[in-house]
Amino acid sequence: MTHHLEAISRETGIALSSVTTTAKLLAEGATVPFLSRYRKEQTGSLDEVQITTIRDRMLQLAELDTRRSAILKSLEERSILTPELQKKLAAATTLTVLEDIFAPFRPKRQTRATKAIERGLTPLADWLLENQAADPATEAAKFIDPEKEVTTAAEALAGARDIIAERVADDAALRGRVRKIYEEEATVSSKIMYGKEEENDAQKFRDYFEWSEPFKSIPSHRMLAIRRGEKEGFLLMRVETPIDRVTSQALPAWVNATGPAGSHVGQAVEDGCKRLLMPSMETEARLLAKKRADLTAITVFTENLRELLLASPLGEKRLLAIDPGFRTGCKTVVLDRSGKLLHHTVLYATAGSNNQLYEAAVEVTTLVKKFQIEAIAIGNGTGSRETEAFIKKLQLPSTIPLVMVNESGASIYSASEVAREEFPNEDVTVRGAVSIGRRLMDPLAELVKLDPKAIGVGQYQHDVDQRALKTSLDDTVVSCVNAVGVEVNTASKQLLSYVSGLNASLAENIVAWRNEHGAFSSRVQLKQVPRLGDKAFEQAAGFLRIRGASHPLDTSAVHPERYPLVEQMCADLGCTVQDLLDKEDLRKKLDLPKYLSAEVGLPTLKDIVAELAKPGRDPRKQFELFSFQDGIEKPGDLQVGMKLPGVVTNVTAFGAFVDIGVHQDGLVHVSQLADHFIREASEIVKVGQKVHVTVVEVDLKRNRIALSMKAKPDLENRRSAPGDRDSRTPRPPSRDPRAAAPVTNDWFSQALQNAKKTN
Repeated sequence: MTHHLEAISRETGIALSSVTTTAKLLAEGATVPFLSRYRKEQTGSLDEVQITTIRDRMLQLAELDTRRSAILKSLEERSILTPELQKKLAAATTLTVLEDIFAPFRPKRQTRATKAIERGLTPLADWLLENQAADPATEAAKFIDPEKEVTTAAEALAGARDIIAERVADDAALRGRVRKIYEEEATVSSKIMYGKEEENDAQKFRDYFEWSEPFKSIPSHRMLAIRRGEKEGFLLMRVETPIDRVTSQALPAWVNATGPAGSHVGQAVEDGCKRLLMPSMETEARLLAKKRADLTAITVFTENLRELLLASPLGEKRLLAIDPGFRTGCKTVVLDRSGKLLHHTVLYATAGSNNQLYEAAVEVTTLVKKFQIEAIAIGNGTGSRETEAFIKKLQLPSTIPLVMVNESGASIYSASEVAREEFPNEDVTVRGAVSIGRRLMDPLAELVKLDPKAIGVGQYQHDVDQRALKTSLDDTVVSCVNAVGVEVNTASKQLLSYVSGLNASLAENIVAWRNEHGAFSSRVQLKQVPRLGDKAFEQAAGFLRIRGASHPLDTSAVHPERYPLVEQMCADLGCTVQDLLDKEDLRKKLDLPKYLSAEVGLPTLKDIVAELAKPGRDPRKQFELFSFQDGIEKPGDLQVGMKLPGVVTNVTAFGAFVDIGVHQDGLVHVSQLADHFIREASEIVKVGQKVHVTVVEVDLKRNRIALSMKAKPDLENRRSAPGDRDSRTPRPPSRDPRAAAPVTNDWFSQALQNAKKTN
């Protein structure tokens, strides 16, 4: 264990003492959020990223040890483990090196070399290697044995060459050198499979019908696109390097003379490189490229997810939430300030007869009046701009904001077990509208009910390592939930399950206790929840908030274990805890060094004072109202050169997708994000960011919109790099073909007058 901790310290540059303590606390059941927030003295103030790195590296090293043990056991059982070999295996620091050492001893399937060994040709192979200046004809004749299917000297020499070829391919040192050549010099190429050129499904990969670029610099999205094309049977991908670059590394190590036997050894080396080593290295290179591409894609996804989860909440408002539609109408719900469903209906506000539009106008104005609506949320799917225009024409009070809400994944939620449990008596359309409204109130609380992959902010998320993706996404959700904190008396069990120290079972128990006994009045009451023991309480309590609690600090992020410390501060100042929360002049009088101890250092004391100043502060930004450009509702309304407001919906390695209100996101290629060079789109934009863009290209036939954020974009000869569209599925067209024809607007004034009479 000690050598692993030392290795992690060397790799990360983190002090060994911090690595050691952090690893120990993690092993004892501490969580990443808890350690980064409440154990700064012990960890050396490590942040979540550093703690997660230590955790993940410990797991990787544990896997390495498990594999090492399995290899040692295999060698011992076959009685081929030597002290020298054991020493090499013990010194291996990566799985790759470990497998290279084991390669010559790995039990093999039947190969040309194993057949030759069975025929007794190993001594001849050894002779060739040791006597390369000699003529092998006489020696080879000694191995002729018809019973072993060796009928000529030539057959014996061929078998010996096969044995040498396999030894060359298994040479750990050579594999290491060749692996480096592949990593630095190989080329990735792709071609269309024969006979597939004209197939419609192949056209999305047309950029890769004849494509090649350096292996070491291929972007993740292009690698994943080519791999997807190969998986679907349209592309053939190769990772290659010239054979002479490989043989130039092998021949000097294996051929030491120019005699007849040396010629046979040379043939064997070239055969081993071409037939065995290079295919093996290509397989490794493909796996390495996949791993690198996965890492980039997962990083992009987690960064996008974090921005989405930490999007600004509107807060507790009485909401009218609308899920737009044409033929089936707009599903409309009324929610109270806690997100409880009060009323639902269907409005024909986007298409239909004058009478239907009139009735919808009356109903909306009536609902706004009756339920004292404070905000209106509209899902951004098909019909959203038409619904927005309808609401605007009603001339509702200007104090009621009208907000377009990203509804990605809402349909998945509405059909989920979570939604069925919440609304067992409502259909999927009502559930979807409720989700849209709640997303506006608190994006984090609502989005945790979804599988993160359903939110639609990733890049090739279905092609990457699903286990690694899930781990990373779960870490991100946990980080966000605990950074914001959770109101224990209103949180769903899904939200509670992400709190440090809790799980799905404990979260369910908390909700059950709350339903049976009423709202929690203090954090201490959490200990009454079945199966919520001292360890879980320690990990979770600081992240749970209780509004209106009996103890003032229960609304803050101050951990209960530090309440006595705060109370001592109050005693020294001659005030109450509430006084210390309310009065800045009292907090300024605190002499923090006075409260230092073996357990509490300045980092914790500073955190406590900061929390006393703003107890339970929400770290998310304040909500800002945003509106799309009026009159621009579908791609056909766009013209090159238009400058429009938009919202970033997805950030990828090659650029950012921006919603400009036409039901088809436009792409700002990475080269169009700024007037200066940038390596990654995330340097400039984040998911949810409000931006201004210029339309540089509109391709209605292919449903593609190209945008620019440059001050002076080039509106001609623009061409994006291959594959820059493959990871994003276009939104559906803006209008349902079954929608009714536009109608006159005379009914609006009639509706308003009628609504006034009704109310």
